[in-house]
This record gives sequence, C-alpha cells and structure tokens, in this order.
Amino acid sequence: MRVFGRSLPMLVLLLATAATATAANPASGKGGWKAGLAKVVITPERPMWMAGYASRTSPSEGTLHDLWAKALVLQDDQGSRSLLISLDLCGIDREFSIGVREEIAHRHGLPLDRIVLACSHTHTSPVVGSNLITMYPMDDEQRHRVASYTEILARTLVELAGEAMRNLIDVHLSHGQGKAGFAVNRRENDQNRADELRAELALKGPVDHDVPVLCLKTSDGTVKGVVFGYACHCTTLALNHFSGDYAGFAMIELEKAYPDAVALFVAGCGADQNPLPRRTVELAEKYGHELADAVKRTVKGHLRPVLGCLRSGYEEVDLAFAPIPDRAHWEAEAASDQFAVANRAKSFLERLDRGESLPETYPYPVQVWRLGGLTWIFLGGEVVVDYSLRIKRNLGPDTFVSSYCNDVMAYIPSLRVLQEGGYEGATAMIYYGQPGPWAEDVEDRIIAGLNRVLRASAGQE
Repeated sequence: MRVFGRSLPMLVLLLATAATATAANPASGKGGWKAGLAKVVITPERPMWMAGYASRTSPSEGTLHDLWAKALVLQDDQGSRSLLISLDLCGIDREFSIGVREEIAHRHGLPLDRIVLACSHTHTSPVVGSNLITMYPMDDEQRHRVASYTEILARTLVELAGEAMRNLIDVHLSHGQGKAGFAVNRRENDQNRADELRAELALKGPVDHDVPVLCLKTSDGTVKGVVFGYACHCTTLALNHFSGDYAGFAMIELEKAYPDAVALFVAGCGADQNPLPRRTVELAEKYGHELADAVKRTVKGHLRPVLGCLRSGYEEVDLAFAPIPDRAHWEAEAASDQFAVANRAKSFLERLDRGESLPETYPYPVQVWRLGGLTWIFLGGEVVVDYSLRIKRNLGPDTFVSSYCNDVMAYIPSLRVLQEGGYEGATAMIYYGQPGPWAEDVEDRIIAGLNRVLRASAGQE
C-alpha cells in the first residue's frame, strides 16, 4: 500500500511544503480562487489502432472530430494548487500515468495527491501504452505507432500542465448538479429494446443520472471553465474514426455556448452503463446536446459557491485477485482459438518461463480533493455504478464521484456484480491482461481505503 497526502514521499514533500502546510490548517481559506486553463489537440496524425473494441480488425480510417487533452489548475487563497487533466482517451496504464504525474510533480512542484489524469473512456480513440493490450491483433508497425504516440503524449501533457499554471486568473468557483437520462444499465436491459422499455417504464437496474458541474466565472460573470461528469460508457459509436463520442460532442456544444471557456468532461462510475440506443453519429450528437443542456441549465440555475481551501489525499489500495490458476491452465488457454484468451495466456507463460510469478494483488488508486465543502473522489479503473450510489448516499449531495482516473487497469465490480459474474464481473479481465477476477473483498477494500483517504484529507489523521 502506497499512501500520499500526509505521508508524502520525500521528493514530493520537498516540492510541496506550502501545500502541505495549508492542508494542515483548513480553516485558513477564505474562498478566493485562481484557475488556469489550457487545452491541446491529441488526435493522432497517422492511422492508429483504436481502443476499446475487440471486434476491430484494422486501424483508424479518419477523424469525426478532434481528441483533446484539457488542463485545469485550481489555486486557493493560500497558494495551494491542484491539477486536473481530462483526456479524450479510452484508458491509460499505470506506467504511463505514474511517469507523467511524477514528471509534473518534479517540474511544476505539485504533490501527487494534487494531480489527476482523467479519461473519458471514449471507444473511438487510440491505444495508449499497454492499456487493454491483450485485446489488439496489431502488427509491428502498429505497435511502433502506439509506442511513439504514447511517448509524445506524455511530453505533451507535462507541457500542458505548465501552460495551465501560467494562465492563472481570479475566478469565482461554484458547483451544482443537473440530470441526463440516456444512460441505461446494460447488464439488466436488452439494448435492442431500450426505447421500447423506456416507453413502458420498464427499464431495470441501478443508474446514476446525476450531472455534476464545477463552474469557473470571472468577476463580471463570464464563464471561463466548466467541468462536468456523467456515469455512462462513451460507446455510442463503433466506427473507425477518432472522436470523443457523446462527451466530445457535449464539450463542443459547451464551448460554443461559452466561447471564452474550456469544457472538461470527467467520466463517472458508468462501467455497467451504456447510452441506449446507440451506434449512430446522430445519437452521439443527441446525447452530447442533452448532456450539454443539463450543464447549461445548472450553470444558469442555482450554483453553490465553493468556499474554503484545498485539501487532498491519495492512497494505492492493494486489491487481491481470486486464486491464480496454475501453469497447466495457461497452457490450455494458450491453445484457444479466441485471440485475447490465447494472447493473455502466452504472455503469462512467458513470464513464468522467465522465473517470474503472476501478481496476486494490484495497487489501486484512490484520490480525494476537498474544495471547501465539496468532496471530489477520483477512482481508478472501470467502476460500476454501485460505488457512486453508495458513496453519495453516505456522503451527501456535495460529492462528485469520478472513475477512469489515473490508471484504467480493469473493471471494478461491486460485490453484487462480482457474484453475478458476466463481463464486468469476470471475463473483461481477459482483455485487460489480468490473471483472473478480483477477490470477493474488492468492494470492502476500496471503501476502507476511501475512508482512510477521506479522514486524512479532512485532517483527522
């Protein structure tokens, strides 16, 4: 278990003395905020293998609209800063994330618990690093392009962070919550009958239709930035053209409505949620407009001011896998006619041949920002909706819950989903190259870790 916050590594501690001192005195903040925003296009310049679907058989064929990385720096009236970078990407792996965040910490003086890399999880984006790498039948040229793109992206994000810090201005910070209704629990409903079931009031399963909004305005009321979320897969589209899916269309719409602003999307706990119906550009645009309208209504309506100062915490929780199968199991799977199954097994056999053991646990990132009275939780992986519903039920309405943050290593099922099995509970681990499903204490471990980080960020430890 690696903990950041009150137990920072020495390098990060030296870089962040002022920020840590502020966290120890949360009552000192008077509510004055500065913010810096910046954005950069990250659409690949060459055809690349696209992320998210095992059914793809060829690289990208064009661009529907550009992919973006967008940075937001927040600074309280004591000078403590935090950085959020939103990414129009399906996912990033641990190695990439740690490398980028540590370089930002080193170059720009931010502690790791103040840096978040948040993926929208659009399935019309390029493969990055080793994320979901078991899934893709790439040739050597495509693997080289992924490696080159990943290296360039890492440098770009570090520079983007610096640009946002140079753009700091005084802002009024406020938050609110809207609603959007297109997310459907995909485990509980026939996606081909979504409209029919909705008309009959017959949709089943838990959903989270909240649209959390963080709004940044100047003293004259000009909107300079909006951060918003939604708990739903970005899987409206399956075409081989780069796009941000519905979230990308929503950001385009918001930046048209607020021409001086940068709009950032941060995905919620939508691992078991799909936009339904789906599979057309018209539907992606429709959902994007619906989401943007929810944000605009919230910005125009009652927003609550964010008063106080910035506090934060981070922990890597050891999540256990179920018992790992023996070598004979992997030898049998290596002969499978299913590409991803055989690919995973062969990679494990190579590790065993080198004398390495397969991992029994995984370091899972849990992060918290407290912006005055607003609690913002960032979870790694593809988190199912049970988590956001549970967390907000207990912490109340002044809580944002985001996932796909810092490391997208696997699906994160609740105990209910794990016991039910299926894709989110078990078989998706094949595509992520993990050695099996999580142990049954996965939800307990994450909630216990979150509670530790919440207490630490509140100055109770």
